[in-house]
Amino acid sequence: MAHVTPHVLADLPLARSTVPRAAELRDVPHVIADALADPATRVLAVRDGGLLLTDGGGVRWLDPRSAGALLAAGGATDGAATADPTSDVWLLLGARDDGTRVLAVRLPDEHPLTTGGEPADVLVHLPDGPVGRGGWGSLRAVGAALDAHDAGLATAAVALDAWHDRHPRCPRCGATTRVAQAGWSRVCDVDGSEHYPRTDPAVIMAVVDDADRLLLGHATAWPAGRWSTLAGFVEAGESAEQAVRREVLEETGVVVDDVEYVGSQPWPFPASLMLGFRAHATSTRIRVDGVEMADARWFTRDELTAATASGQVLLPGGASIALALVEQWWRRPPA
Repeated sequence: MAHVTPHVLADLPLARSTVPRAAELRDVPHVIADALADPATRVLAVRDGGLLLTDGGGVRWLDPRSAGALLAAGGATDGAATADPTSDVWLLLGARDDGTRVLAVRLPDEHPLTTGGEPADVLVHLPDGPVGRGGWGSLRAVGAALDAHDAGLATAAVALDAWHDRHPRCPRCGATTRVAQAGWSRVCDVDGSEHYPRTDPAVIMAVVDDADRLLLGHATAWPAGRWSTLAGFVEAGESAEQAVRREVLEETGVVVDDVEYVGSQPWPFPASLMLGFRAHATSTRIRVDGVEMADARWFTRDELTAATASGQVLLPGGASIALALVEQWWRRPPA
């Protein structure tokens, strides 16, 4: 498997961050307006899991003036006017050690930068240079290439953007809510309830048998050739370890006993926290459910090497904990 770069589970691409979230600033009056008035503030543009990128594929950080111009180009009458603390357009992501504030700006659905067209088209002229459609990319696709600074902040921005987009109303009474804490909560003015970004725990597991073979599955919704470790959401009233055993049994018919936690990764598509495990199988007969899982198979290291080299097996993307679990199994000496 020389074609993949080994990950350390503690240093997964979307689990890294070198910038404090600065939670103590979220209730400071005018924190967003003050940040936008400071030319040193840096802003990340986000929409629907996508990020504004540099030509080299990294996050394109904007100053407040450029971010306001980008927002206005999408239909906002005045980019600066949306510094209203009850607006969900600007989000406080954190603050660097030198005090520089880091924000995200949420672009509207109709923004021209996020629509179709030729990548070479230049659609927006910002103070720090032009931006075309080719400068927009998905965090899922580029996350593995980001450094620790950008990966952590981009993950937070994408997660918050997804939450605000999907939860504009109070789940208790249905009334609209206003933003609070610089984008980190929403408050219902009718019943006074407070609501915070949702995170859904999911388990993902490298299942091995007594012969140290790895169990991989092919989901019904995936393209031909795509294989990965098994995964599923934790159900109500269930521990993560119980979820591992249940998901493996439901999807493949394989029985698991020992379960060992190895690491976690935020997966904001839209709101998952992936809890990674190694699990030991006490049975090897496979019976896929045919609903979520179309096929499953045990692989030795030699078999997986040959299958990936020939293109018969396509492993998960480099930003995912799934690939890290596969690589960790690959590097471990057989029992």
